[in-house]
Amino acid sequence: MTVKVVLLEDEELVRSGIRMILESADDVEVVAEDTNGARAVELTDRYRPDVVLTDVQMPKVDGIEVVRRLASHPAAPAVVVLTTFDVDEYVYAALRHGAAGFLLKDTPPRELVNAVRVAARGEAMLSPKITKRLLTDFASGGGSSRARLRLGELTPREHDVAVHIGRGLSNAEIAKALVVSESTVKVHIGHIMAKLEAANRTQVAILVHDAGLS
Repeated sequence: MTVKVVLLEDEELVRSGIRMILESADDVEVVAEDTNGARAVELTDRYRPDVVLTDVQMPKVDGIEVVRRLASHPAAPAVVVLTTFDVDEYVYAALRHGAAGFLLKDTPPRELVNAVRVAARGEAMLSPKITKRLLTDFASGGGSSRARLRLGELTPREHDVAVHIGRGLSNAEIAKALVVSESTVKVHIGHIMAKLEAANRTQVAILVHDAGLS
């Protein structure tokens, strides 16, 4: 399956470099690009991308607004935010609005391509250079006691799956660890996200980190 990507980046040289990296992979195609997020919804409607890769700081419409606008889209793609900084207030805002994750702009080419593939599968993607402090500092609206209370709404098996999500495991890795099928893991993740009112796996991971369980 080819992963379709919409690329939003205002610096032409950077955008060209990212496009070349992504399209060096046989299974990734940049179907559209723009210099800001003003047409993010329009491009999503037209090209139905699996992933929107967007810079944070852009003229007119920035990456945070892109995340917000696409979060409620009927065919919402995974939105991965690009940033220059490893700890950035814009990133916190992006995650609050439902971004699938974020990457630093100096991410190695192979990791960038893999990040797009992972996001297209609906899994969380955070840059390996981002420290645990990013997640524990994230203002999830309650602190450790409230996070634990919310996780207490899960069944024991859902709780186990959530903890593994917080540790960064993929569906296949969670299935292996819990000795269940990947389809069963996906069902549990659906229930977890509904109960926690999480937009994606990244927000589940943040809650697990906030509860000190990862």
